[in-house]
Amino acid sequence: MNTVNNSYSVMSSLDHMKKCLEVRMEQLAKEDICLAFSGGVDSSLLLKTAADAAVHTGRKVYAVTFDSCLHPSCDLEIARRVAGELGGIHEVITVDELEQEAIKNNPVNRCYLCKRHLFSKLAELAEARGIRYILDGTNEDDMHVYRPGIQALKELGIISPLAELHITKAQVKALASEYGISVASRPSTPCMATRLPYGAVLDYEVLGRIGEGEAYVRTLVPGNVRLRLHGDIVRLELDPGAFEVFMKCREEIVSRLKEMGFVYITLDAEGFRSGSMDVGLNGAADRLGRDGLGK
Repeated sequence: MNTVNNSYSVMSSLDHMKKCLEVRMEQLAKEDICLAFSGGVDSSLLLKTAADAAVHTGRKVYAVTFDSCLHPSCDLEIARRVAGELGGIHEVITVDELEQEAIKNNPVNRCYLCKRHLFSKLAELAEARGIRYILDGTNEDDMHVYRPGIQALKELGIISPLAELHITKAQVKALASEYGISVASRPSTPCMATRLPYGAVLDYEVLGRIGEGEAYVRTLVPGNVRLRLHGDIVRLELDPGAFEVFMKCREEIVSRLKEMGFVYITLDAEGFRSGSMDVGLNGAADRLGRDGLGK
């Protein structure tokens, strides 16, 4: 009986979240909307609900993707496809974050500098179209880990409906699945700069090799894959449940990564966890959790 009651409670809570999100989007869709759109599950859920609301109001929803070398190239292709599926007007802003010397040097507040740079450009696009409402997919979980970029969003007046409504990552995925969104179970693909320690100069060649290495490992190992680089040492983070799969193809993976120019290949025994490069930053280590938030 308890199992039945618990299941009903979860469903009831999810239905409530869904209704609240739809009501919020109906409010925002009284005007044209500009959404920072990565093609991930968070921004896709927002695009789905915004586009549905805009059908009734006759307004436009612009899904704007940043074409950045700090994100895998496949992200842009996925974003373009998903925007088409969900009904957004897809636009692309091409950026080169490493033109900013402060970002290139990868300081502890890099995320703040990067968000400020990117969303300032998005604000310019929105202003050119007379759009007041700029949305992003920050969720409730993001508010409880080291995310200095959130301050930049606040300064620029960006609206984060998921965080406003205290919708967690798990709830985002559940709602996206309920709506039938194609990327509902897609693993997060955060900024490639999170693969290097703070203070390590960001270099596109190195980041490109890391991206190539992760893409290769994903062809053999399911779930989350992060290739963190500490000098000559690769610290490979995988979901603990995928360790056995990794061990079966360990020699093949090590050989291929060495061909790519990596020297020492290690498997992190703690497994994948979000923001592991943030350990020790103002107590962030205590808040990292093993909940797969995505960094």
